[in-house]
Amino acid sequence: MELTAPIRELKGVGEKTEGLLQNMGVYTVGDILLHFPRDYVKYPHATEINELYDGAQAAVIVRVEKPAVMRRTRAMTITVLKSECGGAKLEAIWFRLPYIANGLKKGKTMILYGKVMDKNGTFHMEQPALFAPEDYAAIEETLQPVYGLTRGITNRFLIKAIRNALNACDSFFDWLPMDVREKYELAEYNYALDQIHFPDSMETLTWARRRLVFDEFFLFLMTMQLQKNGEEKQINPHHFEETSKVETYIKKLPYALTGAQRRTLDEILRDMQGEVLMQRLIQGDVGSGKTIVAFLAMLYASDNGYQSAIMAPTEVLAKQHEQSFVELCERFGIEKTIVLLTGSMTAKQKREARTRIAAHRDALIIGTHALIQEAVEYENLALVITDEQHRFGVRQREAFANKGQTPHILVMSATPIPRTLAIILYGDMDISVMDEVPATRLPIKNCVVGEDYRPKANAFLEKEIAAGHQVYIICPLVEASENYDANNVSDYTEKLKASLSPVVRIACLHGKMKAAEKNQIMEDFKDHKIDVLVSTTVIEVGVNVPNATVMMIENADRFGLAQLHQLRGRVGRGSAQSYCIMMNSSDSDRAKERLEILNHSNDGFYIASEDLKLRGPGDFFGIRQSGDMSFMIADIYTDAKVLQNASDEVKRILAEDPKLQMEKHENLRIKMKEIFEKGDVTLSL
Repeated sequence: MELTAPIRELKGVGEKTEGLLQNMGVYTVGDILLHFPRDYVKYPHATEINELYDGAQAAVIVRVEKPAVMRRTRAMTITVLKSECGGAKLEAIWFRLPYIANGLKKGKTMILYGKVMDKNGTFHMEQPALFAPEDYAAIEETLQPVYGLTRGITNRFLIKAIRNALNACDSFFDWLPMDVREKYELAEYNYALDQIHFPDSMETLTWARRRLVFDEFFLFLMTMQLQKNGEEKQINPHHFEETSKVETYIKKLPYALTGAQRRTLDEILRDMQGEVLMQRLIQGDVGSGKTIVAFLAMLYASDNGYQSAIMAPTEVLAKQHEQSFVELCERFGIEKTIVLLTGSMTAKQKREARTRIAAHRDALIIGTHALIQEAVEYENLALVITDEQHRFGVRQREAFANKGQTPHILVMSATPIPRTLAIILYGDMDISVMDEVPATRLPIKNCVVGEDYRPKANAFLEKEIAAGHQVYIICPLVEASENYDANNVSDYTEKLKASLSPVVRIACLHGKMKAAEKNQIMEDFKDHKIDVLVSTTVIEVGVNVPNATVMMIENADRFGLAQLHQLRGRVGRGSAQSYCIMMNSSDSDRAKERLEILNHSNDGFYIASEDLKLRGPGDFFGIRQSGDMSFMIADIYTDAKVLQNASDEVKRILAEDPKLQMEKHENLRIKMKEIFEKGDVTLSL
């Protein structure tokens, strides 16, 4: 079977399943092989109920004496199975899985796998995975993959489908030159692909992952370098005068710029006046004030008769930029044309926005991906700013940059990457680091706590809400997942509604919602129509809500420290004291050590560097960072050494063979041409 064959051709995939897989980005047989596990479970030896203990991740033998009972509430169906052994009692509970009762008929023996909690002398397991004894025996003491899922697709189905694909498919050709593989002792590609899904041991899994991580970094850097080699530094066609007006604006701000803001702004203005076009990255910690620097640069462009545009990753953030820009212009006593363009606008609103863009040669333009649509024509565009660069692909940035005249490019990122790694990843850009937070901001108070703190945590939430403040709660999952023990947004929201006062307004948010629904929820939270927002990490790059004072992160040990730091940055934006409560669900000493770094520091760059020191070769499950340029499996912190090695090899190969014409690079040349053709970019190799 060809790797390019539609996923429907794979055995066991019907029309309905094909649609669900396409929602996960799986369209071909090759795609499903590149849908890598997000975690692995090593199933322990199955025990009896009377051998369980509180907090254990256990497999327990259950003999069904009485059929499972189903309870229906307004919000969900709850299935409960009660069992006993040797005087010990177990209660297993499943939320929103009514079909589970079909496998729990009287007289059957089953194996349940999940986390055990002791509640008043009775053991409880919530959402345990369910196995027939013979099925469990086949996987006991083995590493089994856990995949990212969507509703209607189970982990077991994906395991079966991927096994079928591996057995039915032609092999991938190994494009990595043999001398590189030998130098770094990297696995053969097809072996790595097999072992990443179904590892024989932790050693073979680590070996397989290292090869696939190397591939991601290598191809990213090779693509970037080949693009860069095909371009020359572009002459700056724009003429910018001196900056006295900018100094006037700065004096009218209600606060003083930090030294880092001042230094970064000076670098930007100097670039805009220079001989070549600016390509600059602002790497600013959460709350360091990047937006005001961007706005002052846009005003500078406008004062010199040029258009500027800023592209935000969400509509809510774009609208917030517009609101703050209008307010600042009023404070400065100036009249500027500010145009907003987003995808959710009506056709008439979009036409009006496009007309204003075409008519005003000095407009400040704000929007989302809608700004790079073909229908938008710019007039005199000299500055393009992309907010949160990792949310956009290279192709989108190129399309935006090619609108109108060739503009200066400014990229803003809140991801605190150590400078050595940033130079590799953003090798085609100058870098400004904003490592100071405005003095007016109160430091966030942090605490790392266990499950026993939950009653106090809930009481604290109610106290903050009663004081008129708002709360974020973050869960790792959208909905319950078999084999993956972590809080999910769907069930957590219902439980929270049951445990907090009825007057508390609670809503949930996650990435599977439609854009309009997500935007509405964020707008409602911003307008204080919601007190508690239960969300996945989708709120990382979100709206500014100064009234939110508490960030509670469930299963905090599952996240990377840089990601936790960015989540924490959603609070602490107003004048009131803010708090971050990190719920640690792990007994691991390493997890505690990592979280304590965050507990004792609010400095993102320090946190990132310390996280880098603590990472070991086995620390690559459940701790992926955000803002890592959308790598599927690689992590710039865990895999910093591999990133350096890949960078060294890209430089060496291109120095030796700039157009990849040597025989030993033939497969690599084919791979790179394939990558560029997929992006509709012709590359002469």
